[in-house]
Amino acid sequence: MADAAKTGIQVRDLYKIFGPTPEKFLDAVRQGMSKQELRDVHGHVLGLRNIHIDMPAGGIQVVMGLSGSGKSTLIRHINRLIDPSAGQVLVEVEGQTVDVVQMRPAELLKFRREQTAMVFQKFALFPHFTVMENVEYGLQIQGVRRKARQEAAQRWIERVGLKGYEDHYPNQLSGGMQQRVGLARALTNDVPILLMDEAFSALDPLIRADMQSVLLDLQQEIGKTVVFITHDLDEALRLGDRIAILRDGEVVQQGTGQQIVLQPADDYIASFVRDVNRGRVIRCRTLMQPGTVPVAGPSVDASLVIEEAVRQLNTDGQEMANVVNSQGKHLGTLAMGDIIAAMVPPREVA
Repeated sequence: MADAAKTGIQVRDLYKIFGPTPEKFLDAVRQGMSKQELRDVHGHVLGLRNIHIDMPAGGIQVVMGLSGSGKSTLIRHINRLIDPSAGQVLVEVEGQTVDVVQMRPAELLKFRREQTAMVFQKFALFPHFTVMENVEYGLQIQGVRRKARQEAAQRWIERVGLKGYEDHYPNQLSGGMQQRVGLARALTNDVPILLMDEAFSALDPLIRADMQSVLLDLQQEIGKTVVFITHDLDEALRLGDRIAILRDGEVVQQGTGQQIVLQPADDYIASFVRDVNRGRVIRCRTLMQPGTVPVAGPSVDASLVIEEAVRQLNTDGQEMANVVNSQGKHLGTLAMGDIIAAMVPPREVA
Protein backbone atom coordinates (compact mmCIF):
# COMPACT_ATOMS: atom_id res chain seq x y z
CA MET A 1 0.00 0.00 0.00
CA ALA A 2 1.24 3.50 -0.80
CA ASP A 3 2.63 5.35 2.22
CA ALA A 4 0.22 8.29 2.37
CA ALA A 5 1.61 9.51 5.70
CA LYS A 6 4.76 10.73 3.92
CA THR A 7 3.00 12.48 1.07
CA GLY A 8 2.28 16.17 1.54
CA ILE A 9 1.84 18.87 -1.08
CA GLN A 10 3.59 22.24 -1.13
CA VAL A 11 2.29 24.92 -3.48
CA ARG A 12 4.82 27.68 -4.01
CA ASP A 13 4.48 31.06 -5.78
CA LEU A 14 1.77 29.70 -8.07
CA TYR A 15 0.31 31.97 -10.76
CA LYS A 16 -2.17 31.23 -13.53
CA ILE A 17 -3.15 33.73 -16.22
CA PHE A 18 -5.59 32.61 -18.91
CA GLY A 19 -5.23 34.16 -22.36
CA PRO A 20 -3.22 34.03 -25.58
CA THR A 21 0.02 35.56 -24.19
CA PRO A 22 0.01 35.19 -20.38
CA GLU A 23 3.81 35.44 -20.14
CA LYS A 24 3.61 39.09 -21.25
CA PHE A 25 1.62 40.07 -18.16
CA LEU A 26 3.15 37.84 -15.48
CA ASP A 27 5.54 40.51 -14.15
CA ALA A 28 2.78 43.13 -14.11
CA VAL A 29 0.51 40.80 -12.14
CA ARG A 30 3.34 40.08 -9.72
CA GLN A 31 3.75 43.81 -9.25
CA GLY A 32 0.09 44.26 -8.42
CA MET A 33 -1.90 44.67 -11.64
CA SER A 34 -5.55 44.16 -10.70
CA LYS A 35 -7.70 41.33 -11.98
CA GLN A 36 -10.07 43.88 -13.52
CA GLU A 37 -7.33 45.76 -15.40
CA LEU A 38 -5.86 42.51 -16.70
CA ARG A 39 -9.27 41.52 -18.04
CA ASP A 40 -10.68 44.82 -19.26
CA VAL A 41 -7.53 46.37 -20.73
CA HIS A 42 -5.48 43.36 -21.79
CA GLY A 43 -8.09 40.66 -22.43
CA HIS A 44 -6.61 38.10 -20.04
CA VAL A 45 -8.12 36.44 -16.96
CA LEU A 46 -6.33 36.06 -13.63
CA GLY A 47 -6.87 32.55 -12.29
CA LEU A 48 -4.38 32.42 -9.42
CA ARG A 49 -2.00 34.92 -7.86
CA ASN A 50 0.94 34.07 -5.58
CA ILE A 51 -0.51 30.94 -3.99
CA HIS A 52 1.50 29.49 -1.09
CA ILE A 53 -0.11 26.55 0.72
CA ASP A 54 1.38 23.66 2.71
CA MET A 55 -1.13 20.82 2.54
CA PRO A 56 -0.91 18.35 5.45
CA ALA A 57 0.46 14.89 4.74
CA GLY A 58 -2.15 12.28 5.58
CA GLY A 59 -4.77 14.94 6.34
CA ILE A 60 -7.63 16.78 4.65
CA GLN A 61 -6.81 20.16 3.13
CA VAL A 62 -9.97 22.06 2.23
CA VAL A 63 -9.82 24.86 -0.33
CA MET A 64 -12.97 26.95 -0.29
CA GLY A 65 -14.34 30.07 -1.87
CA LEU A 66 -17.23 31.40 -3.90
CA SER A 67 -17.66 30.83 -7.63
CA GLY A 68 -14.75 32.33 -9.55
CA SER A 69 -12.39 32.34 -6.58
CA GLY A 70 -9.91 29.97 -8.27
CA LYS A 71 -10.39 26.89 -6.09
CA SER A 72 -11.07 24.43 -8.94
CA THR A 73 -8.25 25.97 -10.96
CA LEU A 74 -5.92 25.33 -8.03
CA ILE A 75 -6.77 21.65 -7.58
CA ARG A 76 -6.22 21.01 -11.29
CA HIS A 77 -2.66 22.25 -10.93
CA ILE A 78 -1.84 19.46 -8.47
CA ASN A 79 -2.11 16.76 -11.14
CA ARG A 80 -1.34 19.31 -13.87
CA LEU A 81 -4.58 19.14 -15.73
CA ILE A 82 -3.80 22.87 -15.98
CA ASP A 83 -0.27 24.18 -16.56
CA PRO A 84 0.66 27.16 -14.39
CA SER A 85 2.02 30.45 -15.66
CA ALA A 86 4.63 30.27 -12.89
CA GLY A 87 5.29 28.46 -9.64
CA GLN A 88 5.88 25.03 -8.15
CA VAL A 89 3.76 22.12 -6.96
CA LEU A 90 6.03 19.96 -4.79
CA VAL A 91 5.08 16.42 -3.78
CA GLU A 92 6.99 13.49 -2.32
CA VAL A 93 7.26 10.51 -4.64
CA GLU A 94 9.21 7.42 -3.60
CA GLY A 95 11.11 9.39 -0.98
CA GLN A 96 12.03 12.23 -3.32
CA THR A 97 10.49 15.71 -3.45
CA VAL A 98 9.56 16.44 -7.05
CA ASP A 99 7.99 19.38 -8.84
CA VAL A 100 4.91 18.34 -10.80
CA VAL A 101 5.32 21.45 -12.99
CA GLN A 102 8.68 20.19 -14.26
CA MET A 103 7.59 16.62 -15.05
CA ARG A 104 8.06 15.34 -18.59
CA PRO A 105 4.97 13.78 -20.26
CA ALA A 106 5.85 10.18 -19.36
CA GLU A 107 6.60 11.15 -15.74
CA LEU A 108 3.37 13.11 -15.50
CA LEU A 109 1.31 10.20 -16.83
CA LYS A 110 2.93 7.85 -14.31
CA PHE A 111 2.32 10.39 -11.50
CA ARG A 112 -1.35 10.73 -12.40
CA ARG A 113 -1.85 6.96 -12.51
CA GLU A 114 0.14 5.97 -9.44
CA GLN A 115 0.07 8.96 -7.09
CA THR A 116 -3.29 10.71 -7.54
CA ALA A 117 -6.97 9.95 -7.97
CA MET A 118 -9.75 12.45 -8.58
CA VAL A 119 -13.41 12.52 -7.55
CA PHE A 120 -15.53 14.99 -9.53
CA GLN A 121 -18.77 16.82 -8.76
CA LYS A 122 -20.59 15.23 -11.71
CA PHE A 123 -19.46 11.66 -10.83
CA ALA A 124 -17.72 11.08 -14.22
CA LEU A 125 -18.77 7.42 -14.37
CA PHE A 126 -18.83 5.39 -17.57
CA PRO A 127 -22.56 4.89 -18.26
CA HIS A 128 -21.99 1.62 -20.15
CA PHE A 129 -19.90 0.12 -17.33
CA THR A 130 -21.33 -1.64 -14.28
CA VAL A 131 -20.42 -0.52 -10.77
CA MET A 132 -17.70 -3.19 -10.63
CA GLU A 133 -16.32 -2.20 -14.03
CA ASN A 134 -16.23 1.48 -13.09
CA VAL A 135 -14.51 0.84 -9.77
CA GLU A 136 -11.84 -1.47 -11.17
CA TYR A 137 -11.15 0.70 -14.24
CA GLY A 138 -8.11 2.50 -12.81
CA LEU A 139 -6.39 -0.78 -12.01
CA GLN A 140 -7.35 -2.15 -15.41
CA ILE A 141 -5.51 0.59 -17.29
CA GLN A 142 -2.51 -0.02 -15.00
CA GLY A 143 -2.43 -3.61 -16.24
CA VAL A 144 -3.43 -5.27 -12.96
CA ARG A 145 -4.72 -8.82 -13.41
CA ARG A 146 -8.49 -9.22 -13.40
CA LYS A 147 -8.75 -11.28 -10.22
CA ALA A 148 -6.56 -8.90 -8.22
CA ARG A 149 -8.33 -5.77 -9.43
CA GLN A 150 -11.79 -7.22 -8.79
CA GLU A 151 -10.79 -8.24 -5.27
CA ALA A 152 -9.58 -4.70 -4.60
CA ALA A 153 -12.69 -3.20 -6.16
CA GLN A 154 -14.99 -5.48 -4.17
CA ARG A 155 -13.36 -4.43 -0.92
CA TRP A 156 -14.04 -0.74 -1.55
CA ILE A 157 -17.49 -1.32 -2.99
CA GLU A 158 -18.38 -2.93 0.32
CA ARG A 159 -16.63 -0.22 2.40
CA VAL A 160 -18.69 2.55 0.78
CA GLY A 161 -21.93 0.62 1.31
CA LEU A 162 -22.65 -0.65 -2.21
CA LYS A 163 -22.47 -4.40 -1.68
CA GLY A 164 -25.09 -6.05 -3.89
CA TYR A 165 -24.92 -3.32 -6.55
CA GLU A 166 -21.83 -4.61 -8.36
CA ASP A 167 -23.74 -5.44 -11.57
CA HIS A 168 -25.87 -2.29 -11.65
CA TYR A 169 -25.30 0.53 -14.13
CA PRO A 170 -24.95 4.21 -13.09
CA ASN A 171 -28.42 5.15 -14.39
CA GLN A 172 -29.90 2.58 -12.00
CA LEU A 173 -28.38 4.37 -8.97
CA SER A 174 -29.25 7.52 -7.04
CA GLY A 175 -26.91 10.50 -7.07
CA GLY A 176 -25.50 9.62 -3.68
CA MET A 177 -24.89 6.04 -4.75
CA GLN A 178 -23.15 7.21 -7.93
CA GLN A 179 -20.85 9.39 -5.87
CA ARG A 180 -20.03 6.39 -3.69
CA VAL A 181 -18.99 4.58 -6.86
CA GLY A 182 -16.69 7.48 -7.75
CA LEU A 183 -15.18 7.40 -4.26
CA ALA A 184 -14.72 3.63 -4.38
CA ARG A 185 -13.01 3.94 -7.78
CA ALA A 186 -10.56 6.50 -6.41
CA LEU A 187 -9.82 4.40 -3.32
CA THR A 188 -9.37 1.19 -5.31
CA ASN A 189 -6.40 2.78 -7.10
CA ASP A 190 -4.68 2.93 -3.66
CA VAL A 191 -2.84 6.16 -4.40
CA PRO A 192 -1.54 8.52 -1.71
CA ILE A 193 -3.21 11.73 -2.97
CA LEU A 194 -6.98 12.04 -3.33
CA LEU A 195 -8.31 15.12 -5.14
CA MET A 196 -12.00 15.93 -4.60
CA ASP A 197 -13.42 18.80 -6.64
CA GLU A 198 -16.82 19.84 -5.22
CA ALA A 199 -17.38 16.09 -4.85
CA PHE A 200 -20.53 16.37 -2.73
CA SER A 201 -21.94 19.68 -3.99
CA ALA A 202 -24.50 18.13 -6.35
CA LEU A 203 -26.04 15.97 -3.60
CA ASP A 204 -29.10 16.65 -1.49
CA PRO A 205 -28.28 17.92 2.04
CA LEU A 206 -28.96 14.65 3.88
CA ILE A 207 -27.04 12.57 1.34
CA ARG A 208 -24.24 15.14 1.40
CA ALA A 209 -23.93 14.89 5.18
CA ASP A 210 -23.90 11.10 4.86
CA MET A 211 -21.08 11.23 2.30
CA GLN A 212 -19.09 13.56 4.55
CA SER A 213 -19.40 10.98 7.32
CA VAL A 214 -18.30 8.23 4.93
CA LEU A 215 -15.21 10.23 3.97
CA LEU A 216 -14.28 11.02 7.58
CA ASP A 217 -14.71 7.38 8.63
CA LEU A 218 -12.62 6.17 5.71
CA GLN A 219 -9.93 8.76 6.36
CA GLN A 220 -9.46 7.38 9.86
CA GLU A 221 -8.58 4.09 8.21
CA ILE A 222 -6.63 5.11 5.10
CA GLY A 223 -4.89 8.39 6.03
CA LYS A 224 -4.69 9.74 2.48
CA THR A 225 -3.52 13.24 1.62
CA VAL A 226 -6.89 14.69 0.60
CA VAL A 227 -7.46 18.00 -1.17
CA PHE A 228 -11.15 18.84 -0.96
CA ILE A 229 -12.73 21.75 -2.86
CA THR A 230 -15.99 23.27 -1.63
CA HIS A 231 -17.93 26.54 -1.53
CA ASP A 232 -19.69 25.54 1.70
CA LEU A 233 -18.17 26.71 5.00
CA ASP A 234 -19.98 24.15 7.15
CA GLU A 235 -18.58 21.38 4.96
CA ALA A 236 -15.12 22.92 5.12
CA LEU A 237 -15.20 23.15 8.90
CA ARG A 238 -16.46 19.60 9.29
CA LEU A 239 -13.92 17.99 6.98
CA GLY A 240 -10.79 20.14 6.99
CA ASP A 241 -7.70 19.57 9.09
CA ARG A 242 -6.64 22.81 7.47
CA ILE A 243 -8.62 25.29 5.36
CA ALA A 244 -7.51 27.82 2.76
CA ILE A 245 -10.04 30.45 1.69
CA LEU A 246 -9.62 31.96 -1.79
CA ARG A 247 -11.02 35.18 -3.21
CA ASP A 248 -10.35 36.44 -6.74
CA GLY A 249 -7.52 33.94 -7.17
CA GLU A 250 -5.69 34.81 -3.94
CA VAL A 251 -5.47 33.16 -0.53
CA VAL A 252 -7.25 35.41 1.95
CA GLN A 253 -6.66 33.24 5.00
CA GLN A 254 -5.50 29.74 5.84
CA GLY A 255 -5.29 27.75 9.04
CA THR A 256 -7.37 25.39 11.13
CA GLY A 257 -11.12 25.79 11.32
CA GLN A 258 -10.76 27.18 14.83
CA GLN A 259 -8.23 29.78 13.75
CA ILE A 260 -10.45 30.98 10.93
CA VAL A 261 -13.60 31.13 13.07
CA LEU A 262 -11.96 32.74 16.10
CA GLN A 263 -9.46 34.99 14.29
CA PRO A 264 -10.89 36.02 10.89
CA ALA A 265 -8.27 37.83 8.84
CA ASP A 266 -10.59 40.55 7.52
CA ASP A 267 -14.21 41.58 7.10
CA TYR A 268 -14.64 39.19 4.16
CA ILE A 269 -13.74 36.19 6.33
CA ALA A 270 -15.71 37.57 9.26
CA SER A 271 -18.84 37.68 7.10
CA PHE A 272 -18.27 34.02 6.19
CA VAL A 273 -17.99 32.82 9.78
CA ARG A 274 -20.52 35.11 11.45
CA ASP A 275 -23.30 32.51 11.59
CA VAL A 276 -21.13 29.43 12.19
CA ASN A 277 -22.11 27.15 15.06
CA ARG A 278 -18.93 27.61 17.08
CA GLY A 279 -19.80 24.71 19.34
CA ARG A 280 -19.12 22.33 16.44
CA VAL A 281 -15.75 23.90 15.59
CA ILE A 282 -13.95 24.90 18.80
CA ARG A 283 -12.28 22.05 20.67
CA CYS A 284 -11.82 21.56 24.38
CA ARG A 285 -8.05 22.04 24.23
CA THR A 286 -8.59 25.60 22.99
CA LEU A 287 -10.63 26.71 26.01
CA MET A 288 -9.17 24.62 28.83
CA GLN A 289 -7.18 26.08 31.70
CA PRO A 290 -3.97 24.05 31.42
CA GLY A 291 -2.16 22.65 34.43
CA THR A 292 -5.07 23.01 36.83
CA VAL A 293 -5.81 20.24 39.33
CA PRO A 294 -8.58 17.72 38.59
CA VAL A 295 -12.13 18.66 39.57
CA ALA A 296 -15.25 16.71 40.46
CA GLY A 297 -16.64 16.46 36.93
CA PRO A 298 -16.61 14.32 33.81
CA SER A 299 -13.48 13.78 31.72
CA VAL A 300 -13.55 14.99 28.11
CA ASP A 301 -11.00 14.38 25.37
CA ALA A 302 -8.97 17.44 24.39
CA SER A 303 -9.97 16.97 20.74
CA LEU A 304 -13.72 16.92 21.50
CA VAL A 305 -15.77 19.85 20.20
CA ILE A 306 -17.24 21.94 22.97
CA GLU A 307 -20.84 21.20 21.91
CA GLU A 308 -20.25 17.58 22.93
CA ALA A 309 -18.56 18.69 26.16
CA VAL A 310 -21.71 20.64 27.05
CA ARG A 311 -23.79 17.50 26.61
CA GLN A 312 -21.54 15.58 28.97
CA LEU A 313 -21.59 18.35 31.56
CA ASN A 314 -25.38 18.57 31.41
CA THR A 315 -25.73 14.80 31.70
CA ASP A 316 -23.58 14.80 34.85
CA GLY A 317 -25.08 18.02 36.23
CA GLN A 318 -21.62 19.62 36.51
CA GLU A 319 -20.14 23.03 35.75
CA MET A 320 -16.54 21.86 35.29
CA ALA A 321 -14.89 19.10 33.27
CA ASN A 322 -11.44 17.54 33.26
CA VAL A 323 -9.66 17.67 29.92
CA VAL A 324 -7.54 14.61 29.11
CA ASN A 325 -5.47 13.39 26.17
CA SER A 326 -6.07 10.18 24.22
CA GLN A 327 -4.13 8.22 26.86
CA GLY A 328 -6.27 9.63 29.68
CA LYS A 329 -3.60 11.97 31.07
CA HIS A 330 -5.00 15.05 32.80
CA LEU A 331 -4.22 18.24 30.87
CA GLY A 332 -6.41 20.86 32.53
CA THR A 333 -9.99 21.87 33.29
CA LEU A 334 -12.83 23.40 31.33
CA ALA A 335 -15.63 25.56 32.73
CA MET A 336 -19.19 25.70 31.41
CA GLY A 337 -19.06 29.50 31.56
CA ASP A 338 -16.06 29.61 29.23
CA ILE A 339 -17.83 27.28 26.79
CA ILE A 340 -20.94 29.45 26.69
CA ALA A 341 -18.85 32.60 26.16
CA ALA A 342 -17.00 30.96 23.25
CA MET A 343 -20.17 29.70 21.58
CA VAL A 344 -21.71 33.19 21.45
CA PRO A 345 -19.80 35.45 19.01
CA PRO A 346 -18.89 38.95 20.20
CA ARG A 347 -21.54 41.56 19.52
CA GLU A 348 -20.72 43.90 16.67
CA VAL A 349 -20.19 47.52 17.65
CA ALA A 350 -22.39 49.91 15.68
